Amino acid sequence: MGVQQASDFLENAIVDWIFRTRTPAKPAALWVALFTAAPSDVGGGTEVAGGGYARVNLPPLDTNWTATQGGTTGNSSGTGGMTQNAVAVAYAAPSANWGTITHFAIFDAASGGNMLIWDALTAPRTVLGGDPAPSFAVGQLQILVA
Repeated sequence: MGVQQASDFLENAIVDWIFRTRTPAKPAALWVALFTAAPSDVGGGTEVAGGGYARVNLPPLDTNWTATQGGTTGNSSGTGGMTQNAVAVAYAAPSANWGTITHFAIFDAASGGNMLIWDALTAPRTVLGGDPAPSFAVGQLQILVA
């Protein structure tokens, strides 16, 4: 994965939180979505649909995401600015072809909602009906805040 892109929604929330008097609510859940065509900062792209596909919930918890220095305890520190999944992110086994997965995004809802972050996968992957359930192994979904 390359440098993740913050959506316009997230960029605006950060500006309001740091520089203004607004206090955006932290998402209660984070949902990892897969795309066959690239989204952009304003959304769009083509999310996988059908064939048993559903976004996977990886809530914003210390046990699910690492601190920037690694590990799942304590506050983030250091200069790396990276978090990664501390547990596997596993989708349902596809019951039909999903196409060639090229991108992922993180949303604040199981469907619809606000896209927060998106990026291209390191290598596209074709997912066919009957394939094993696609997943991100521990540490494979890396988010760099820089």
